Amino acid sequence: MAAATEQAATQLRRLILDGTLEPGARLQEVELAAQLGVSRTPVREALRTLSSYGLVEILPNRGARVARWSVADLEEIYQLRIMLESHAAGRAAERIGGQDNDHLTELCEQMEACARRGGRHDLHTLSELNARFHSVIIDGADSPRLATMLASVVQVPLVVRTFARYTPEALDRSMGHHRELTAALRAGVPDWAASVMRSHIIAARAVLMDSTVAADPEGDT
Repeated sequence: MAAATEQAATQLRRLILDGTLEPGARLQEVELAAQLGVSRTPVREALRTLSSYGLVEILPNRGARVARWSVADLEEIYQLRIMLESHAAGRAAERIGGQDNDHLTELCEQMEACARRGGRHDLHTLSELNARFHSVIIDGADSPRLATMLASVVQVPLVVRTFARYTPEALDRSMGHHRELTAALRAGVPDWAASVMRSHIIAARAVLMDSTVAADPEGDT
């Protein structure tokens, strides 16, 4: 049962994060069980798991739906990311090893190649590579508590923040931040790494907020 629940949660998370299941979409257990090839019980448990991460809303006597976030919600989430992830970068600068630094450099090169091509599939791949880049840094901070706290706030923006929203200038800036972060981590300078990460997330927040407000002046994503 545990394996089936984990499988269902992984598949549902992917469908939510890649936009297949849009914010506000109803999540029917019977339909999802048939789609995922599992019974209803693992689906029910998977929905509860995703609810704890803020990706799903459980509605009393009405089932579940993909969570929706207001502009205020996203502002709060990004404020938490600014504090937590910049702290993680600073910790990582004191702890991360050479192999991880090499991995970050490789990810920078792969992300830049995707950004240059700029196709829809390339931008989707870029988003996945970006998530891996940030995960390496969070793991490098070597703080399970910090990683758990970040897990609950990083996933939500991934639903609404895609690189398709970025202008060429914003995309170039983001790639530059990645390079400078890698340099700061390799140099082992905590304040430098934390400062670059802070700027990186503030810039990402600006892109998200501009596009979210333009798409929905009422304030719902």
